[in-house]
Amino acid sequence: MCLGLPCEVITLLDDDLAMVSVSGVEREISIGLLKDESIQPGDWVLVHVGFALSKIDAEEATQTLDQIKKMGAVFDDELDAFAQREIR
Repeated sequence: MCLGLPCEVITLLDDDLAMVSVSGVEREISIGLLKDESIQPGDWVLVHVGFALSKIDAEEATQTLDQIKKMGAVFDDELDAFAQREIR
Protein backbone atom coordinates (compact mmCIF):
# COMPACT_ATOMS: atom_id res chain seq x y z
CA MET A 1 0.00 0.00 0.00
CA CYS A 2 1.20 3.50 -0.64
CA LEU A 3 -0.54 6.21 1.36
CA GLY A 4 -0.19 9.95 1.28
CA LEU A 5 1.52 10.94 4.53
CA PRO A 6 1.18 14.32 6.23
CA CYS A 7 4.69 15.71 6.76
CA GLU A 8 6.02 18.87 8.33
CA VAL A 9 8.41 20.92 6.24
CA ILE A 10 11.69 21.27 8.14
CA THR A 11 13.97 23.01 5.63
CA LEU A 12 13.72 24.33 2.10
CA LEU A 13 16.64 22.95 0.09
CA ASP A 14 16.05 24.75 -3.21
CA ASP A 15 13.14 25.80 -5.42
CA ASP A 16 11.90 22.26 -5.90
CA LEU A 17 13.13 20.32 -2.86
CA ALA A 18 12.49 20.34 0.87
CA MET A 19 13.36 18.23 3.90
CA VAL A 20 10.27 17.00 5.73
CA SER A 21 9.60 14.99 8.87
CA VAL A 22 6.91 12.54 9.90
CA SER A 23 7.02 10.63 13.19
CA GLY A 24 10.75 11.29 13.54
CA VAL A 25 11.64 10.15 10.03
CA GLU A 26 13.16 12.83 7.80
CA ARG A 27 13.54 12.75 4.06
CA GLU A 28 13.96 14.92 1.01
CA ILE A 29 10.88 15.46 -1.15
CA SER A 30 9.90 17.41 -4.22
CA ILE A 31 7.74 20.48 -3.66
CA GLY A 32 7.77 21.39 -7.34
CA LEU A 33 4.05 20.68 -7.73
CA LEU A 34 3.28 23.35 -5.12
CA LYS A 35 5.22 26.29 -6.56
CA ASP A 36 2.16 28.56 -6.19
CA GLU A 37 1.64 27.63 -2.52
CA SER A 38 4.53 29.54 -0.89
CA ILE A 39 5.76 26.57 1.16
CA GLN A 40 7.74 27.51 4.29
CA PRO A 41 9.36 25.61 7.19
CA GLY A 42 6.63 24.68 9.66
CA ASP A 43 4.03 24.10 6.93
CA TRP A 44 2.40 20.71 6.51
CA VAL A 45 2.15 18.93 3.17
CA LEU A 46 0.58 15.68 2.02
CA VAL A 47 3.37 13.55 0.51
CA HIS A 48 2.89 10.64 -1.87
CA VAL A 49 5.84 8.76 -3.40
CA GLY A 50 8.21 11.62 -2.62
CA PHE A 51 6.11 14.47 -3.98
CA ALA A 52 4.17 17.05 -1.98
CA LEU A 53 0.68 16.98 -3.50
CA SER A 54 -1.04 19.60 -1.36
CA LYS A 55 -0.51 21.96 1.52
CA ILE A 56 -2.64 21.07 4.55
CA ASP A 57 -3.19 22.68 7.93
CA ALA A 58 -1.76 21.27 11.16
CA GLU A 59 -5.16 20.09 12.40
CA GLU A 60 -5.82 18.08 9.25
CA ALA A 61 -2.28 16.65 9.43
CA THR A 62 -2.78 15.54 13.04
CA GLN A 63 -6.17 13.97 12.35
CA THR A 64 -4.88 12.13 9.27
CA LEU A 65 -1.79 10.81 11.09
CA ASP A 66 -3.96 9.64 13.99
CA GLN A 67 -6.21 7.70 11.59
CA ILE A 68 -3.27 6.14 9.75
CA LYS A 69 -1.62 5.14 13.04
CA LYS A 70 -4.81 3.28 14.00
CA MET A 71 -4.13 1.01 11.02
CA GLY A 72 -1.21 -0.45 13.02
CA ALA A 73 1.27 -2.35 10.88
CA VAL A 74 0.19 -0.46 7.75
CA PHE A 75 1.52 2.77 9.27
CA ASP A 76 4.79 1.11 10.26
CA ASP A 77 5.21 -0.29 6.74
CA GLU A 78 4.51 3.11 5.19
CA LEU A 79 6.98 4.80 7.51
CA ASP A 80 9.67 2.24 6.63
CA ALA A 81 9.04 2.73 2.91
CA PHE A 82 9.03 6.52 3.37
CA ALA A 83 12.44 6.39 5.05
CA GLN A 84 14.00 4.27 2.30
CA ARG A 85 12.95 6.14 -0.84
CA GLU A 86 14.92 8.95 -2.45
CA ILE A 87 13.88 11.57 -4.97
CA ARG A 88 16.95 11.74 -7.15
